[in-house]
Amino acid sequence: MKSTYIIGEIGQNHNGSVDIAKLIVDLVSRPVKEEVFGLDLCPMDAVKMTKRDLNEELTDSQMNRLYDSPHSFGRTYGEHRAFLELTDEEHFEVYKHAKSLGLDFVETLCSRGCMSLLKLFTPDFLKVASRDLTNLPLLEIMAETKIPIILSTGMAGKKELDEALAVITRYHSEISILHCVSQYPTYPDNLNLKTITYLKKHYGQYRIGFSDHTIGISAPVVAVGMGAEIIEKHITIDRHMKGTDQLGSLGPEGVNRMIRDIRIAERWLGEEELYIDESVAGAKVKLERSIATRQELLPGHVITEDDIHLLSPGDGYKWVDKDRVVGKKVKATIKRNEIIYPKDIE
Repeated sequence: MKSTYIIGEIGQNHNGSVDIAKLIVDLVSRPVKEEVFGLDLCPMDAVKMTKRDLNEELTDSQMNRLYDSPHSFGRTYGEHRAFLELTDEEHFEVYKHAKSLGLDFVETLCSRGCMSLLKLFTPDFLKVASRDLTNLPLLEIMAETKIPIILSTGMAGKKELDEALAVITRYHSEISILHCVSQYPTYPDNLNLKTITYLKKHYGQYRIGFSDHTIGISAPVVAVGMGAEIIEKHITIDRHMKGTDQLGSLGPEGVNRMIRDIRIAERWLGEEELYIDESVAGAKVKLERSIATRQELLPGHVITEDDIHLLSPGDGYKWVDKDRVVGKKVKATIKRNEIIYPKDIE
């Protein structure tokens, strides 16, 4: 059974608070159980934070524009972004908390200035946001670190992806590619999950996954069935908290259900073979049909095809074995509508 690498994206759902970020980490580290069969399932594998350098984020006019929104944490968009930004040291604090709970840590770096964070710790993966797939100077300095890289393709076609890969592979090939649609939330007709099979076919040397912006938990499970090896999903402690991403994220119960369904789906997939599983042996005997009598057969009677039909249970001769029954003599009386067993015929 292949285990899907599941990343919980905290993003800006910490609302500028290290404590809230840690609570989200606690959420995804909880044990996951499947109640009907009593299965203990693997929890989420990693959490992801995002680091911005506001000096390299937006034009001055965009940073200074009024941001009149119920989700605003500042009078201007720049003040809003500054409120939500954690320091390098605060990222390090969340990193240590995640590691103490056995989780990997993924960091999205949005500019050259964010590289200072790597002086404090080394994430397990660096993530390139969809908007930065064409930011080739940033990709180069990230690739130079030799830290494994995850790319999201939410705003990219084949040309943009190939150009990004050409830069990164000059330094290493530890690359994962996530199918993604940068629409929040993603409209059902726009998701195109078959891109996953396209990526596996044409970029099979890399690990292929899915970064999900749909509402609910069905799309990640379907993606796993299509071969996605990584799933990324926004998570929060409360979907009704202030913040632009909260409502489109998974809360505690949603996180639990998504992980449960992905881990169960991994078990569903099994192996590429057609066989009779041991678990159906009892049902096979109970429900399959065997050769049985149409009417009472007396000792010495030679059985014809008109004497037989098929009834359950399935512990007798099958129709494919009828030549082992037709033409044989009955040893002792067999009542009507009863299975014919080897002991009943000569």
